[in-house]
Amino acid sequence: MADHGTVEYATATGNDYPAHESTYEHFILFAFVGTVHVINLVFGLAVGGVMGHWLAALLIFIIAVAGAIPGLVSGSKTSSYVAFVLCFLIFGYNALA
Repeated sequence: MADHGTVEYATATGNDYPAHESTYEHFILFAFVGTVHVINLVFGLAVGGVMGHWLAALLIFIIAVAGAIPGLVSGSKTSSYVAFVLCFLIFGYNALA
């Protein structure tokens, strides 16, 4: 190996562990809300495309968006849970009707 001078090692000052924890929590929240939102969109596409009830599918799409946005903004998973349950109930009703 070539010797070009002294080796310098960069060291971080301070502890940024809370920043890592915050980033991880935000990533988990985004992944959860995004997954539930995609599932709700699939419910809407199944109701509209397969069952032919496009008005109910539009309602599912609106509920899906109304559940995803507050979940991402507030950091709570409750709106995603509520949106999932409502979309599933609409899907089930149209599947049985």
